Amino acid sequence: MPKDYYQILGIARTASDDEIKKAYRKLAHQHHPDKPGGSESKFKEINEAYQVLSDKARRAQYDRFGTAEPGVAGSGAGGFPGGFNWGGFPGGQGQGGFQWEGSGFNPEDLGDVMESFFEGMGMRPRRKTYERGADLEVREEISLEEAFRGAAKTLRFRTFVSCAACGGKGVEAGKGGFEKCAACDGRGEVREQRRSFFGNFAQVRPCAKCHGTGEVPKKACGRCGGSGRVEDDREVKVDVLPGVEDGQLIKIKGMGEAGGRGTSAGDLYVRVRVKPHSVFERSGINLIVTRELKIMDLLLGKKVEVPTISGGTIRVAIPANFNLKENLRIPNEGMPRFGAAFGGRGDLYVNFIIKAPKELGAKAKKLLEDIGEA
Repeated sequence: MPKDYYQILGIARTASDDEIKKAYRKLAHQHHPDKPGGSESKFKEINEAYQVLSDKARRAQYDRFGTAEPGVAGSGAGGFPGGFNWGGFPGGQGQGGFQWEGSGFNPEDLGDVMESFFEGMGMRPRRKTYERGADLEVREEISLEEAFRGAAKTLRFRTFVSCAACGGKGVEAGKGGFEKCAACDGRGEVREQRRSFFGNFAQVRPCAKCHGTGEVPKKACGRCGGSGRVEDDREVKVDVLPGVEDGQLIKIKGMGEAGGRGTSAGDLYVRVRVKPHSVFERSGINLIVTRELKIMDLLLGKKVEVPTISGGTIRVAIPANFNLKENLRIPNEGMPRFGAAFGGRGDLYVNFIIKAPKELGAKAKKLLEDIGEA
């Protein structure tokens, strides 16, 4: 029975590339053979599923035919894959070219068959399967004040890092380095016979023993088992610049997952989360603050004390004929413009809430009546 790669990774068949990658990282870390309780067989199964579903062409073939093996397609008319009709040859329908029937075979799949054909003839360069490490994403939560001033943060997370014991090379120090892989005779690839509707073809695959490099350690590193990387904690320092937005990504090159056997590491993406503030509401580069306003203070023209994000206060007077249903604008007291060449800041807006007095005395009432009649 074919393996259900989606079930192995615990994802839906409609999963996105990011969801596939996240599920793989989680399960790979959980079942890695170097970890207590890890399982080599489960780890290989997870890797097999990821290799298929992370490749768009192989995933499309797997979704369609239930297998990602090259040269395999559904059965159609005449017993040929996908309903291929040989009647298109001379003597058949169409006076010469192929005729494609049904929906079981896509003519574009012919390119994959021909690619395997040319690989079998040795006309393609050797492919190496030790690739750069995966990109990682972590979240860092900061306060609105830190988003205003900027902040230096130290991130700690667990991932694959270069093996310190062998310097990421995968070979035991002082044990003679590498030697030619006996399984592939140093070519880094092996040929396998594959059957297709064109006949038997020799398909080239990367050597499983040397991972396509053509060489193996004379004595594999005891710490990483020859892979050149181990799972460990990584510490990364990042500078969060003033004016950073909530949800913004910061890229740190080469600080992601380490690659196998000395290949380059992936990148680290830091997604910044700005916590809600108890006083200020943010709207882009502008800030909004709510203040209570007493009627008597308004009538007497008293200035209103307004807090600022920098930690100080500003005393502002309400202009004559000002509509209190609108927000009062205080220029250049908002957030910095992130990445702006010449700096600059947004504005601070004050939302007033009118507060009526609890009770007016006789003199206060008489005074207000006189003001109203004036």
